[in-house]
Amino acid sequence: MRWALEPAPGPRVLDLGAGTGELTATSAATGAEVTAVEPDGAMLAELRRSLPAVRALTGSAEAIPLPDASVDAVLAGNAVHWFDMAVAGPEIARVLAPGGILAGLWNVLDDQVEWVHRLARVGGSAAVGPRDTPAGWRAETSGAHLPKTGGAARFGSPEQAGFTHGQRRTADSLTATIATRAGMLVMPEQDREAALTRIRAFLAAEPATAAASSPSP
Repeated sequence: MRWALEPAPGPRVLDLGAGTGELTATSAATGAEVTAVEPDGAMLAELRRSLPAVRALTGSAEAIPLPDASVDAVLAGNAVHWFDMAVAGPEIARVLAPGGILAGLWNVLDDQVEWVHRLARVGGSAAVGPRDTPAGWRAETSGAHLPKTGGAARFGSPEQAGFTHGQRRTADSLTATIATRAGMLVMPEQDREAALTRIRAFLAAEPATAAASSPSP
């Protein structure tokens, strides 16, 4: 977060596609003046419940409910790939102050770890997609700021950086997280259950993960 916000000309941050507010909370913790914008009413309600002090508005990347030049940075957590940049690009540029920045942040899986690499093969692209591993992420997001229609770019050359972090998980909690991925959610139910069954079986049998097949007492 510090890396993303360091070049911004001021403290006003827009969390665009804010969801339930995980990135919003992290942004606010840096001391930034955060506004959250989210199109889904249920997610926005959860954000408002958990972060009552944050300004939270209904809107989207293609229709941002803010005045011109009103923010210094636009952040998007695991969201830029959903934006129609032919429309969202001009909107984001409109609300940014001169010298403002657009930063997309993604969480990925470290497939340099051998069992994670095998999990990607077992789960298939719906579970571990092209943006979900470091090498794929770099390729898939290098042009995320550009309109797919080939129109003019609204932003300068992108910079990319990676930062290591980890989470302690059980096999059950990891499987449950994978089940929430967009590719899994849109699969036919029978196919989704088959994929999740394969993933559970792999994690239960894999020596590196079998000991975490259930929560500790």
